[in-house]
Amino acid sequence: MSGHSKWSTIKRKKGAIDEQRSKIFQKLAKELYVAAKNGDKDPALNANLRMVIEKAKAENMPKDKIENAINKASSKNDMENYDFVRYEGYGPGGVAIIVDCLTDNKNRTASFVRTALTKSGGNLGTSNSVAYLFERKGLLILDSCYEEDKLMEDVLDLDIIDFVKEEDGYSIECSYDNFIEIKDKLENLGYNKFITSEITLLPNSYISLDEEKQLKFLKLLEALENIDDVQNVYHNLDL
Repeated sequence: MSGHSKWSTIKRKKGAIDEQRSKIFQKLAKELYVAAKNGDKDPALNANLRMVIEKAKAENMPKDKIENAINKASSKNDMENYDFVRYEGYGPGGVAIIVDCLTDNKNRTASFVRTALTKSGGNLGTSNSVAYLFERKGLLILDSCYEEDKLMEDVLDLDIIDFVKEEDGYSIECSYDNFIEIKDKLENLGYNKFITSEITLLPNSYISLDEEKQLKFLKLLEALENIDDVQNVYHNLDL
């Protein structure tokens, strides 16, 4: 199977240095907390929580940090409250951007996101202004240690959308509805070394920019990811 590589959309995140990884763990802890607080604390009974746990494991988040974030949601003394907010807009060169946030202050978060976009030459759009350019899907990136022909033979028996051999691994795209089922089947077949394992937004098509605009966009991406309230940034730039 073949198709446009989805690896470029997450490659930068996976190359994070230690301090960036700490920030990723903080964001995942917030996501785990919200998923547990808004549903059952048992991941077997809370699909959203299980998906976030799978995502945290793929990022090598320590087990105790995962458990602490979930247990915090059950604490009687806990007073935290976060709202999910999604911002849409355009970056340099007309790159479509979706920014998902968990925040306890919507005004603060909107100001930070708007400022980052404006400084880069982009702009904040209205709801659904770019969402139609993306589709919610499951994305699984397996380590490159597996033998390609055997893996391809196995995944072709699964209900997946696409399989792509990447430079550093294997990208498997599936419907978000059967994401957990596909991951379980892969693990049962002995494939358990995941670089990425998450429900994400993937663009229906990609655009390209010249080097100058691409560098400008990468600075915007870094600025957005450094905002504490920002959980995920999706875009349609072919990096």
